[in-house]
Amino acid sequence: MILVSYDISDDKLRTKFSKYLSKHGFRLQYSIFQIKNSKRILDIVSSDIKNNFEKQFGQTDSIMIFRLSEQCKITRYGYAKNDDEDLIII
Repeated sequence: MILVSYDISDDKLRTKFSKYLSKHGFRLQYSIFQIKNSKRILDIVSSDIKNNFEKQFGQTDSIMIFRLSEQCKITRYGYAKNDDEDLIII
């Protein structure tokens, strides 16, 4: 999976960016999105950030993309436990 974390000071740009990310994944925390790991999706997101968002950033704005492998261990607590993909409730 890919985690995208952002800290954008401009409210309008931050809202636009979060809406953009929600098209490709889902929100884990207020400023962290999870996106399924796909080379095509990563290329699209990286390109869009570079070409459409980066030029609008201020000095304090930042975006970080974390690529997590299948070997990464994720421990979830609280509500996050319910977001585990292996959980099936019928």
